[in-house]
Amino acid sequence: MEKEILEKYKKAGEIAKIVREEGEKLVKPGVKILDIAEKVENRTRELGGIPAWPLNISINEVAAHYSPSQDDETEIKEGDVVKLDVGVSVDGYIADTAATVALSEEDKKLVEAAEKALEEAIKLVRPGRNINEISVKIEEVIKSFGLKPITNLTGHGLEQYMVHAEPRVPNYKSEYSHILKEGEVIAIEPFITGGRNYITEEDEDRGLTYSLVQVKPCRLREARQIIELMKERQGMPFSERWINIKGVKLKLAMRELKDRECVEVHRILRGDSKISQAEHTVIVLDEPIVTTR
Repeated sequence: MEKEILEKYKKAGEIAKIVREEGEKLVKPGVKILDIAEKVENRTRELGGIPAWPLNISINEVAAHYSPSQDDETEIKEGDVVKLDVGVSVDGYIADTAATVALSEEDKKLVEAAEKALEEAIKLVRPGRNINEISVKIEEVIKSFGLKPITNLTGHGLEQYMVHAEPRVPNYKSEYSHILKEGEVIAIEPFITGGRNYITEEDEDRGLTYSLVQVKPCRLREARQIIELMKERQGMPFSERWINIKGVKLKLAMRELKDRECVEVHRILRGDSKISQAEHTVIVLDEPIVTTR
């Protein structure tokens, strides 16, 4: 990996660590998740990065992809399990990190299991290692807590402007095989639950994020404006909150972009019980670099 690229990955990781930790401190009963999202995203920009996606704040049985809309009134409640999934980009080189805050003692085990599984997985990262060995270790640690890995959510590779690239990093023993290569960048992210071991997508349009996937002629001027704004992100997800168009005009523009398949909708992912998550970004080297720790 070229030194300039390495430094950009490291800078993204340093920013992501700071804003993740600051975000965790904001997770308290009565706090609006919209306020948390805006503070973390603005802080990311202040530190010299840009959000690689809208801050995900997924609560309890919601596993991923919940980011508040511009009028979201959701507040943190006593006893919630709150996952913050942070993405930071520096010139398209991405740091991906997540942490879970449990607001009741009975859910602390979920957090501990996720963090322990992540740390044990990181110890195995080396060039030449088969990812399946890492997956086996993640599952082993999770089951030692009497809990289950979510089987249809995985870690993943990271490339410039690509949030989800190969290789995958499953959280359980599977048939998937990939030998890690020097210079690859991976995000390891155990998702853990005491309920069913898979998640499903919601159909409802709420708390959504989007990615621009293709450019087509659009009738509405606002839809065309959104396309121009999002081209700069080169495929990285975006939020309606970042668009300076409000109310009915925004809804109509987004509807046209969806109908014309210009955007991919990242729907909310949900299980049937509380879910925890822990995540770091790792550069695969003989001495791996955990950019977000």
